[in-house]
Amino acid sequence: MTPILLATIILALAFDFLNGIHDSSNVVATIISSRAMTPRLALGATAVANFIGPFVFGVAVATTIGHEVVEASAINGNVIMAALLSAIVWDLLTWWLGFPSSSSHALIGGILGAVIVGAGLQAIELRGLEKILIALFASPLIGFVFGFIALRVILALSWSATPKINAWFKRGQVLTGLALALSHGTNDSQKTMGIITLALVTGGFLDAFQVPLWVIVLCASMIALGTAVGGWKLIRTLGAKFYKIKPVDGFATQLTSALVILTASLLGGPVSTTQVVSSAIMGVGSAERKNKVRWGVAQEIATGWLLTIPATALMGAGVYWIVMKIVP
Repeated sequence: MTPILLATIILALAFDFLNGIHDSSNVVATIISSRAMTPRLALGATAVANFIGPFVFGVAVATTIGHEVVEASAINGNVIMAALLSAIVWDLLTWWLGFPSSSSHALIGGILGAVIVGAGLQAIELRGLEKILIALFASPLIGFVFGFIALRVILALSWSATPKINAWFKRGQVLTGLALALSHGTNDSQKTMGIITLALVTGGFLDAFQVPLWVIVLCASMIALGTAVGGWKLIRTLGAKFYKIKPVDGFATQLTSALVILTASLLGGPVSTTQVVSSAIMGVGSAERKNKVRWGVAQEIATGWLLTIPATALMGAGVYWIVMKIVP
């Protein structure tokens, strides 16, 4: 194994770990905010579910990321390394700021910038890129609409219930929270699997794109470890800044997010857990009353979503230029 390939795998696993820290907020924020589970118990349980996810639901997303976006024959290890470095820097910056941006967007932006500079536009597979962009940008809209509908249906079905039903929603969040964690592990860890497998193909260690079992185990382990560590700043942002989340809000948000992310995973569409969960939270809040949501916070997060791909694409291009100066 060459030093470049080894460095690429280490960087990919570091990105996976940071992704787990960054996205742990999406999975556990509503559970913690509604007091359905203690923070440590929530993070521990979702970390285990994150690890299990890829083994249960397959690696269709990894194939999309590593096989359908760029031509493996047209890129090299330096391009992949630059893409990962730019995504890692963006994740660290937004984590430090407590800003729930998308690790998925950061990785896609880094790949695009590095590949375009390193191999040219012809290395981009437009059909695969179109599939990814549709999944990334349609999923938050679907999350908002489904969150809105989910709460309206739940409220209609429980309109005559006593306040004791809140205890049921609290217990129900354990199941919906684990379902969300399974879907998150299924979708997000596969992005790193796709990058590592692509690096193995370009390095000549694999003849065809097929995710090895050891890659699945390593990536699932790293995102689970990152989730267990937790990103407390981001948990506070998602769990409190939009509005005060009640058990019914958490239940509807988790159910919606899990369904959207898992469906996308089975179809091979990489989505942003950050986007889906944030949009579902806003949709659920709007279903109760429009002024319940702090739309100023939502606007700040939406701005971050729009900036992430262009910013990391420029960063990926710049990092690739630097890497080429250091590594021949």
